[in-house]
Amino acid sequence: MGINSIISLLGGLGLFLFGMKYMGEGLELAAGPKMKDLLEKLTRNRVMGFLLGALVTIVIQSSSATTVMVMGFINAEIMDLAQATGVIFGANIGTTITSVLIALDVSGIAPVCICLGAAMLLYAKRKRNRYVGQVILGFGILFQGLHTMSAAMSPLKDYAPFQDFIMNARNPLLGFAVGVVLCAVIQSSSAAVGVLQALAMQGLMPLYFASFIICGINVGSSTPPLLSAFNAKNNAKRAAVIYLIFNIVGAAIFMPLTILTPLTQVIERAVPNGMFQIAVYHILFKIVTGVILLPLVNMVVRWTYHIIPKQAHESAFCLEYIDKNMDGAPAVICLQVGKEVHRMAELVRENFKCASEGLIAHDLSRAGQLNDNEEVVDYLASEITDYLTKVNFVALPATVSHYMGCAFHVINDLEQIGDHAVKIMEQNEKCVEGNFLYSEAAQAELEEISRLDLELFDATLGLFGGEGLTMDEWQQIRNKERLIRRKISAAQTNHMERLKNKECSFAQGLTFVEALNSYLRMVNHSVNIAEANGAEAISAFARAETYVK
Repeated sequence: MGINSIISLLGGLGLFLFGMKYMGEGLELAAGPKMKDLLEKLTRNRVMGFLLGALVTIVIQSSSATTVMVMGFINAEIMDLAQATGVIFGANIGTTITSVLIALDVSGIAPVCICLGAAMLLYAKRKRNRYVGQVILGFGILFQGLHTMSAAMSPLKDYAPFQDFIMNARNPLLGFAVGVVLCAVIQSSSAAVGVLQALAMQGLMPLYFASFIICGINVGSSTPPLLSAFNAKNNAKRAAVIYLIFNIVGAAIFMPLTILTPLTQVIERAVPNGMFQIAVYHILFKIVTGVILLPLVNMVVRWTYHIIPKQAHESAFCLEYIDKNMDGAPAVICLQVGKEVHRMAELVRENFKCASEGLIAHDLSRAGQLNDNEEVVDYLASEITDYLTKVNFVALPATVSHYMGCAFHVINDLEQIGDHAVKIMEQNEKCVEGNFLYSEAAQAELEEISRLDLELFDATLGLFGGEGLTMDEWQQIRNKERLIRRKISAAQTNHMERLKNKECSFAQGLTFVEALNSYLRMVNHSVNIAEANGAEAISAFARAETYVK
């Protein structure tokens, strides 16, 4: 096998990989957001999630891509780990459709598909038709690549050392290792199995040795999800581990089965075509493993917690006071919601204080803690809102219903304040990276404004769940609001003077202005909290009074 054959083999592999990816992307675009909507909405049932994972993977032609998509849903807390497990198991089965398509060997129509697909992609007026053209073009390129790979491997039939090796290869561990390395390099189990089928097309790959390579390929296919999980949340990392567990369990079942039983001989007798033999073994591997593991989803999830232990901050991802599965008296519901909202508010306050102190002190040591808290705040906002939506369908006394409405608005404003704490920390990161040190005057201004902001936040939040807002309380809040606005306006004026006198750089000043904007937005949301709690107690005159937000 000379250099030209090697170049042709690599070129064919490149065409195969590109065609598969391009076809999958076209199918995904043609389906629009429907696949993601299906994954998001129809995974409550374990079996439904299993079937849905298989369906989506058949469409996008990549179990790894489906798993990475599921990891994104877990990160966004749209899907929990048990739901994701069923989808991942299904995805492993859906990926086998590629091996069936390859075994059908429709490479003869590849040029026609390339021509038709390119014409539709270039000249079709409707976007949907262009996406269909992309699918057809990708399909043609995929099989053209397979044809090129098969032709490049043809000289191996006459290469005695390769024939001796492949025909006498019986070592299961060697085959397994070859499969793992092959898939880890190619980053696609479908493409790696396609390489085996291209060899089988030339009569160069006996099923017995191919079976061990397939086991290794399936384990190696876990590489893309594992790489994607490095910077993900722990549950997303566990999803990648579930993908790995599925294929390790499959290999642990099928390698001994192949060695100790006449499995490969039975397949060879039943299926004469070498390419189909490999496809059948690959499908059996996935289906049998899926059927065995699907009833054991909860056990698999528990395994992942042993592999990636639960960390302290993860325990915060729960409702401490609300039990969503229990219905209580209206007064109890109010108490539970109030405690959960105050828990959320404490985290928001801690984050805002942490971000402000870090900005003033030029310190990023608590950035990780702030990000962990922000994840919990987002989780609580979503879960409490879901609960409020649920209880609002129940007939409640007017006072309780009003309380729930106030809680809904307060949660929204708390989440917004938490986002501004993150933005202040981001400005601090820019200062640290650029080594921007604020002047003592600027630090003093930020310190005073952050203190006043927190005082206003405490005052308005203290009204939540109370007996109502008096006019005196409302006036005090408005006075505090006006004071902070004057301080922020004065700080902006002083900043312009410092810029004019070249006491600070433009980049440094930009972070200062952005931080002031976040402090101003906190004022707005704090006042919103007061209004949500005491709108009925504010006089018509006070409510009509306008102010800039």
